[in-house]
Amino acid sequence: MASGQTLGFIGCGNMGGAVLNGLLNAAFSSNTDKEKSEEPPISHIIVCTKTEASAARIKSTLSPEHKDLIKVVFDQNVQTMWESDIIILGCKPYMAPAVLGEKGAAAALAGKLVISMLGGQSASAITNLINPTPTSASPAPHVIVAVPSMGAQLGQSMTIIETPEPTVPRDLAAMADWIFEQVGEVKYLGAEHVGLATVLVGATMATMTIPIEGLLDGCVAEGLKRGDAMELVLQGVKGLLAVLQSGQHPAVVRESISSPKGCTIQTLLSLEKAGTRSDFSEAIVMGNTHLREKM
Repeated sequence: MASGQTLGFIGCGNMGGAVLNGLLNAAFSSNTDKEKSEEPPISHIIVCTKTEASAARIKSTLSPEHKDLIKVVFDQNVQTMWESDIIILGCKPYMAPAVLGEKGAAAALAGKLVISMLGGQSASAITNLINPTPTSASPAPHVIVAVPSMGAQLGQSMTIIETPEPTVPRDLAAMADWIFEQVGEVKYLGAEHVGLATVLVGATMATMTIPIEGLLDGCVAEGLKRGDAMELVLQGVKGLLAVLQSGQHPAVVRESISSPKGCTIQTLLSLEKAGTRSDFSEAIVMGNTHLREKM
């Protein structure tokens, strides 16, 4: 990978902000492990937001050590594209046609690496929005679809990357790898599975908050302080993750914890009676169906 490159964010809302913060913390902070890290291939970052208020909000969150590294602007999408070597699309998906259809965008992005974080949009769809009729004088960009999770801000993202087309140069694919490896784990999948994986990654974080809140409410109802209950639940979740990562199947974990006439089996029977497992299965199916309908 070439060094001294400029990374541009077009849109920097919740997800873009999570990736930006995770990247800054991992690769550009004074507390970064210098022995394990090499010189970052990126030397400058431009963040372009839609509104002045959003730009001001991002500026207010930057630490002093990052202020010389980052330029924050608003309503300058095409200019940001021209000044950047790599562009991350972090705007809302419905805004993509307007943003990528701006006058000069196709020329500004020609031959560059464009990383799309727009859920439900394939690499070919993004390419067509940018430059539907590429020529030798105005080549298409190299588009890679990457779908991170909000865990990126803490270095715990599970980023789904659509397997790049063979035409994407290796050094550009390596750059996408580097960016998202700074904020967590990376999983490559074919285009036909990216949508479902996107739903699953988002659902894992969002829907799992519902049973956790239920556990907390039950504890409060039985007399335990919510803060104490949260501490116990979080450590319990960490333990569960460790056991599952060791290779044990979820059903085996449940069986090993459930003792005859015990309290755990009573909680499980209550949940099974309510059909909770099928509710979660249906939620994934419904989310994936909705995403397919949008594509």
